[in-house]
Amino acid sequence: MADNKRIDEKTGTSTVGHEWDGIEELDTPMPRWWLWTFYGTILFAIVYCVAYPAWPLISGATEGVLGWSSRGQLQSELAAERDRRAPVMRALAATPLEQLPGNPQLFAAAVEGGRSAFKVHCAACHGAGAAGSKGYPNLNDDDWLWGGDLATIQQTLEHGIRQPGDDATRQSQMPAFGRDQLLKPEEIEDVVSYLRFASKQEPANASAKRGAPVFANNCAACHGDNARGNRSVGAPNLTDAIWLYGGDRAALAETVANSHGGIMPAWGKQLDPVTIKMLAAYVHALGGGEATPPAAQVAAAPAEPR
Repeated sequence: MADNKRIDEKTGTSTVGHEWDGIEELDTPMPRWWLWTFYGTILFAIVYCVAYPAWPLISGATEGVLGWSSRGQLQSELAAERDRRAPVMRALAATPLEQLPGNPQLFAAAVEGGRSAFKVHCAACHGAGAAGSKGYPNLNDDDWLWGGDLATIQQTLEHGIRQPGDDATRQSQMPAFGRDQLLKPEEIEDVVSYLRFASKQEPANASAKRGAPVFANNCAACHGDNARGNRSVGAPNLTDAIWLYGGDRAALAETVANSHGGIMPAWGKQLDPVTIKMLAAYVHALGGGEATPPAAQVAAAPAEPR
């Protein structure tokens, strides 16, 4: 092969000795700048392997002479952030929840902290904007199952909904009127008509008129004679056309026939009290928060369908 090498007359470059049907390949050397860059990367790799963690071992990796690690840097940054937040966190811990609105600056800090915690712990169900979805309440409006004042929101967050082993958890249970054969199919249709009338989605008709006594005998114990709900048992207001599982006829018939019972974690077992307080402040500040627990709902019953 070496015997076949020659100097190309036009370029002055040696050939590699290969020939394919009269075609030869030049042995052009690499540019000096490229070679020095390549040697520099080799040197950099050697220095890096000595200075930083690099080589994997059975139970870890080489530590490097500088003692630096990405985990260590993260822990240092987290510690610095905890130190920065410590005065605010201490103030939040020392301030009773009901007094937070009286300190606008501290309340704003609680809302921002709650916003971050909400994205981590709550957005999966209630959505990033807390608008909810089917089966998960919208936290932006003023429609509450259990109450929308700060203390009530905190109670719900701490103890959750239908959580086994928590005696203070929110508990409510709606009968499955169809599945358990408590109402006949035609009675379910009539009570759905009454609910559609009470929520001003349909005009009065004969079916709604028949559904009124069915509602009074089977539903009013929880939802009230006026169908405006009862927060003490988590019974929703049925007159405002805000529906957790849908308000069309098919969805209402499904709810009456089979009932629904959502759950929510008891965050008091997973999050510290200050984080719970910040979450309560954030949810309260979304737009539907109430200053104090409202008076019992005693508004007049909806007009009877005629």
